[in-house]
Amino acid sequence: MGASAKTSGAAPHWPAPFAEQPVDATVRVPGSKSLTNRYLVLAALADGPSRLRAPLHSRDSALMIEALRQLGADIREVPGEGAFGPDLEVTPIPANSGGADVAIDCGLAGTVMRFVPPLAALRSGATVFDGDPHARARPMGTIIEALAGLGVTVSGEDGGMPASLPFRVEGTGQVRGGHLVIDASASSQFVSALLLVGARFTDGLHLEHSSPEHSGSTVPSLDHINMTIAVLRGAGVVVDDSTPNHWIVSPGPIRAFDQRIEQDLSNAGPFLAAALATGGTVRIPDWPEHTTQVGDMWRSILTDMGAAVTLQDGTLTVTGGSDIKGADFAETSELAPTVAALCALASGPSRLSGIAHLRGHETDRLAALVTEINRLGGDVEETEDGLIIRPAELHAGVVHSYADHRMATAGAILGLAVRGVEVQDIATTSKTMPDFPKLWADMLGQLGGAGANSAGADTASANTAGTPGGTQH
Repeated sequence: MGASAKTSGAAPHWPAPFAEQPVDATVRVPGSKSLTNRYLVLAALADGPSRLRAPLHSRDSALMIEALRQLGADIREVPGEGAFGPDLEVTPIPANSGGADVAIDCGLAGTVMRFVPPLAALRSGATVFDGDPHARARPMGTIIEALAGLGVTVSGEDGGMPASLPFRVEGTGQVRGGHLVIDASASSQFVSALLLVGARFTDGLHLEHSSPEHSGSTVPSLDHINMTIAVLRGAGVVVDDSTPNHWIVSPGPIRAFDQRIEQDLSNAGPFLAAALATGGTVRIPDWPEHTTQVGDMWRSILTDMGAAVTLQDGTLTVTGGSDIKGADFAETSELAPTVAALCALASGPSRLSGIAHLRGHETDRLAALVTEINRLGGDVEETEDGLIIRPAELHAGVVHSYADHRMATAGAILGLAVRGVEVQDIATTSKTMPDFPKLWADMLGQLGGAGANSAGADTASANTAGTPGGTQH
């Protein structure tokens, strides 16, 4: 395996390996980004030192670590038993911390740009937030307005109220808290950001979601809010979520912890998808029996698409069939790019709904998926809240990533079934999975006979038979 990246113009292109026969592999993936960054924030606010075992080491987690260090936390790498890097020991931000202005680089990490500003409001002094060019287009108005509603001064480069990065948070050392109404219809991260620090507000926090434009609408990706609540309760924080669209966090200490981080089940998705794309089998050991991760939805999603899915003795096994079945999926959240790639290989039409909020992710994922799948000859239509994907004969071409890790891995899935696919900027997977190209090659290498697509997009022929992706026969 080991197809190397090559350069076409300014952007490196990665020839996506084409599977000459069904994959048969056992794969382990790094720790969950969502859990790692939530536990890092709690550790920075805890009542004593904490330890994260087998955490994710990626660009997103590195940005979070550096942000918390800027705010005064002491975070050190220590030897551990994780296969993907050391453990982390976190000494929390000292009480009454503050002083000189600090600058936070958010990169393109939604958890950093949304989780850290409320925490910065608890220190005395100014904290300036900025990030990658794409980050300045991500929705931030809700968290900025929330801070203003809590009495925190937030200003943009022109001194006025900003709607996005960059901005400046003027902390006074404490936040009163209380009842706060926000519109979180653009992202569940706005809710999680405030819940994570609510126990440190003087009066705690009663957070209410209300969307004037869409009466009765719920917050997207509620699974991620449930994850936040579970993490908080595990650290001794009292959270009442018994009333829909209301979350009440009681004031009090956040208990220090020693926590092993689950592997990232969302990032396991592309590897599981390989079983369907090639008609093979992929096994993921240490799959949790109970989890708050949205990636556990793979068990039902892949079953609906015709795979045989079993969880036995902690190992999730997925075996693809003779073809991939189209299906209707609601609220696939961050899993949608992987699902869309499989739907593009399916023998029947599919519909993805309830994912309008993906327009505000690392890129406008709905528009990007339409553009890139159709670039390869697909038939994808954007709807108000999702996608309609119809069977079509796909051909060689370049899949652009838009600096979005999930667009890059979607391209890798398509390349398994379509000869001659290249991915522009595969390195963007370092956001949450730095070793993705090697892990992908290792998965195919276990087969002993899969061939890498080494032809460039300009010379590669159209797809050939040999994989079960519905339209690829």
